[in-house]
Amino acid sequence: MTSKLTEISIDCADPAALSRFWCAVLDYVVQDMDDETITIGSPEVPEGKSRRGPVPPVLVFARVPEGKAVKNRVHLDVNTTDAEQDEEVRRLLDLGARHADVGQTGDESWVTLADPEGNEFCVLAGRHP
Repeated sequence: MTSKLTEISIDCADPAALSRFWCAVLDYVVQDMDDETITIGSPEVPEGKSRRGPVPPVLVFARVPEGKAVKNRVHLDVNTTDAEQDEEVRRLLDLGARHADVGQTGDESWVTLADPEGNEFCVLAGRHP
């Protein structure tokens, strides 16, 4: 018996705004929502829990009262599917991301950004699927 990654939960102040940002980043769609949480996922694989094998995980944005206080211990890495890294970084900045400093040296092959609520994520280079 093994487990599979099906959901990544992200605490936030504004689930609607953050889910819109990540839907645009990942080309995901809203799969479920209520007053406190919004779940987004791949339109290609709408339900992963009951499918055997690996599936694209959904992101669950849950409203919490406290703000983000420190650097993320876990973060998302994204890869562009049809553009170069610098083009994707520009697109994500236009969507509302911003550059984030988490101690980079400047020699990294990735670019560290933060989403509109300050959650760090990296845009990797050279991994076109």
